[in-house]
Amino acid sequence: MTPTDRSRLIYQVYTALFDAYGPQGWWPADTPFEVIVGAILTQNTAWKNVRRAIDNLKAEGLLQPEAILRTDEDHLRRCIRPSGYYNQKTKRLLTFCRYVAEQWHGDLEAFLGQEMGALRRELLSLNGIGPETADSIVLYAAHRPSFVVDAYTHRVFSRHGWVAEEVSYEELRNYFMDCLEPDVYLFQELHALIVRVGHEHCRRKASCPGCPLEPFLVE
Repeated sequence: MTPTDRSRLIYQVYTALFDAYGPQGWWPADTPFEVIVGAILTQNTAWKNVRRAIDNLKAEGLLQPEAILRTDEDHLRRCIRPSGYYNQKTKRLLTFCRYVAEQWHGDLEAFLGQEMGALRRELLSLNGIGPETADSIVLYAAHRPSFVVDAYTHRVFSRHGWVAEEVSYEELRNYFMDCLEPDVYLFQELHALIVRVGHEHCRRKASCPGCPLEPFLVE
């Protein structure tokens, strides 16, 4: 499939999902740092659990990097406990906050404002931040056009035969990045719409009847 054909297909998928579901307005957060916290906490858990953890942090005044660094580590663990893997995620939050404090003098805006490739590389250099988390932060916190792929993206696009089952994260990311205009709004909405159809139809056991992408299935 040529890049032009791939671009046409992706826009057709986007249109079908947008017509079915409308704008998603994802990522729900009041500040860039809240996006970052959510991106770290959402690893291996459902968003409803992350929302509870973020609400706990908000109630305790802990949705600022300096506040997290000042608080007792056990208290931080208790706050984020609903998100699961809370010992591991506490370390990851602290690692991120310390990095910004030490390497960027606590200036989160400057950290997020750097060139997209440099920002992504720095994020990936931090322990516990993988490609999906890094791209979520770049796209939703820094508002730079770095496409986010996740399990739903892989499932939807491989089940329809558009990518190979064994496609890697970077290959799947480039499947979008190489043929689409770098549009932050498009990337955010398309990612969110794929997650939506994944939740509703493209689960571990597919439920294709009524799916907006059912017409794209090849017999």
